[in-house]
Amino acid sequence: MAQNKVALVTGAGSGVGRAVALRFLAEGYRVGLVGRRPEALAETVALAGAHAGALSLPADVTDPAQVNAAFDALVAKFGRLDVVFNNAGIGAPPVQWDELPAEQWKAVVDTNLSGVFYSMQAAFRIMKRQTPKGGRIINNGSVSAYAPRPFSAAYTATKHAVLGLTRAGALDGREHDIAVGQIDIGNALTDMARKMTTGVLQANGTIAVEPVIDVAHVANAVLHMASLPLEANVLTMNVMATKMPFVGRG
Repeated sequence: MAQNKVALVTGAGSGVGRAVALRFLAEGYRVGLVGRRPEALAETVALAGAHAGALSLPADVTDPAQVNAAFDALVAKFGRLDVVFNNAGIGAPPVQWDELPAEQWKAVVDTNLSGVFYSMQAAFRIMKRQTPKGGRIINNGSVSAYAPRPFSAAYTATKHAVLGLTRAGALDGREHDIAVGQIDIGNALTDMARKMTTGVLQANGTIAVEPVIDVAHVANAVLHMASLPLEANVLTMNVMATKMPFVGRG
């Protein structure tokens, strides 16, 4: 069990973020739950049951002022910050390049890329100054950080960029004992991925059902990354459905 460890999870109101937050709480972490929808965060708190360490922190990760306020509220409550899981993300409609509205592109970039940067920036600010100093940042990438799906320019571009933030953070965090890593998830069964079970567009133009995995496997993997001592780091980890069309040509 994690004694007196404090974590912050963005996008904690549903899907992977909720699963990871609940897993941290079950392991004894005190956890700040960040998300845009207070009612969804309240559901996560309720699902935590008897775990008293859940703190709801409604905030929009696209707004750096709100991000900093959420991080500061967590530290004011629990005294420090040990782990950040940057999970909040959105996608865009799977349309032809010339049909994607600029505002939709900007929304994906603001959430998936800038939101991760703002959270990493806030984490660095806190972790480098606390005693003992340091901590761990885990970014939620995607297999899209390596290979795109059809008509996913905005999502794929931001996930490639998140990998850049992860690597830059891992380098720049060394002097402050801040370890930065990334988990790249393939077809964890959340509401966002449920369409995989009914059929999604493939690279060859066909529609096919894809294998999925229980999101609990992702939560356990993130917990493992978080549990390592700071002198050890998982820079990238790919947790995916074994038979999904990712390796090779699909």
